[in-house]
Amino acid sequence: MKIGFIGCGNMAKAIIAGLINKGTFLPEEIIASDMSAETLAEAKNSYGINTTINNSELVLKSEMILLAIKPQVLASVIDEIRDTVSENKLIISIVAGQSVERIESLFGRNIKLIRTMPNTPALCGEGMTAVCANGNVTEVELAYALKILKSFGKAEVISEKLMDAVVAVSGSAPAYVAMFIEAMADAAVSEGMPRAQAYTFAEQAVYGTAKLLVDTGMHPGVLKDMVCSPAGTTIEAVRVLEEKGFRSAVIEAMKACANISSKL
Repeated sequence: MKIGFIGCGNMAKAIIAGLINKGTFLPEEIIASDMSAETLAEAKNSYGINTTINNSELVLKSEMILLAIKPQVLASVIDEIRDTVSENKLIISIVAGQSVERIESLFGRNIKLIRTMPNTPALCGEGMTAVCANGNVTEVELAYALKILKSFGKAEVISEKLMDAVVAVSGSAPAYVAMFIEAMADAAVSEGMPRAQAYTFAEQAVYGTAKLLVDTGMHPGVLKDMVCSPAGTTIEAVRVLEEKGFRSAVIEAMKACANISSKL
């Protein structure tokens, strides 16, 4: 089977790298198109994949097509490839904010479509991807798509109505986490720690905590209680975070994020 990537930006390249590293696809089984010849040349040199500037040619040579383009060019790209997408080809979309219904309407006929929402940690093989499919996708096809999406992290099937929640808890979350790390580092610097060292400590603390929760399946509240000794330093920090509205700020920020996502 051959897979084609329409669009070869950072996320597409992260997926391509994951597919090759996991052995899901050989480089010669992957073809990519992009408006930038320089981007295609870089992808070809880095991964050994096939490239083309012709989207219709890509569709004809692929059994599976992954749309990795900006929302504003989606309609024009679909208009270009509509006649070459046969009913047996599987379309996977990572186009932000574009619903299954919207993409189906642009094709104007029955297609096999999977909508996904990956996030930027896919760039280091630790992405989190939400997946939903239309009624034309078989269970076998969905399982195969999940295998592809798990090549650069984790992937879970959800109801499409939860996509706005996914944007808030996963898609946009790297920004919140980065801000948290930056604030932790700033505090360490204010206590006299060199800046580079402060980032190392803060980053490893966040990474290690997340890995511990993932590896053990421990509830976050249990870990918090483990670290908080009676009358100790950690519980005092937790008290101040609660006093300053830490949890509420996170919740309200994510609700605002989901609200904007629902209006796109």
